[in-house]
Amino acid sequence: MTGASASPATVLVYVGLDLVGDALMKMPFVVALREIYPRARITWLAGKGRTVFKRELAPLVEGRIDEVIESAGIGSDWRELLRRPLDGRRFDLVIDTQRRLLTTLILRRIPAGRFVSGAAGFLLSDARPPPGYRRPATMIRQILDLVELASGRKVDEAHVRMHDDASAATAALLLPDGHEHVGFVPGSSAGRANKRWPLERYVELARRQAARGRVPVFVLGPEEAGWHDGLARDVPQARFPLQELAATGQRPGPLLTIALASRMRAAVSNDSGGGHLVAAGGVPLVSLWGPSVMKKAPPQAGRLVTILARDHGSTSMDAIPLDRVDDALEGLLAGGD
Repeated sequence: MTGASASPATVLVYVGLDLVGDALMKMPFVVALREIYPRARITWLAGKGRTVFKRELAPLVEGRIDEVIESAGIGSDWRELLRRPLDGRRFDLVIDTQRRLLTTLILRRIPAGRFVSGAAGFLLSDARPPPGYRRPATMIRQILDLVELASGRKVDEAHVRMHDDASAATAALLLPDGHEHVGFVPGSSAGRANKRWPLERYVELARRQAARGRVPVFVLGPEEAGWHDGLARDVPQARFPLQELAATGQRPGPLLTIALASRMRAAVSNDSGGGHLVAAGGVPLVSLWGPSVMKKAPPQAGRLVTILARDHGSTSMDAIPLDRVDDALEGLLAGGD
């Protein structure tokens, strides 16, 4: 794609909101934007909700995003067309990462030297892809294409490794060297039970790993903390690093989960924010999908095997056979696909 302009001094990126999984998927976009515009002041605007780049994942964007604005109340009401968002602040470049036409019309009210948006087939964008362009299936490729349009430079979709020294040191204490750790993420985003593979199958899978001399590691978020006692009883060889840390009075965060994943040989996860966190650690991952559409937002794992309930005759997670997951996990542990 071509159509570059002079390097902007100020860049505004608009998103609706960022939960943990959303933000992790956008990290290659953040990295690419900073690499292409190393001297620009980059503002991240979450117009319709909060963004974890303001809080939990702020260390990941330090030096990459200069200003984060959240819950700005921008992009939802047609009456916003009667005023200038952000009190009329001007930016050299505005990148609109969403495609709702009303929101894009509102963002067009922001004074900008250049505006890039995929809404309405790039109708309101100052830069457009060549004829025959087809929107990519994945969200991250879609927004990377916006960077290409804005800059005129090719952007490769590379896996971005997350690193935090303090979290890495804590993870090394919780999952020490000398063991083969295998991760299990049995929860689901926002407590959606229909996205969970049956917990008893995670238990059996963990028991098989323990029988093979490996250490099962359960990653349990706040909503799954109540499962700890039962899982510890059913799989006595298992580790629960987030609960172990919490028992000392410390509060585990997303960066610790990423660091823990980097110490695992492989992992299994449902379609969830926890799965995206583990994938961000670069661990080979078996990702289990039921009612959701996988192709839009796959985890950015080092190596990824996806198993779809649809391939087993249903959108229900319990349609995924235990042995199919076991075989996929062993394949990753052996170094294959």
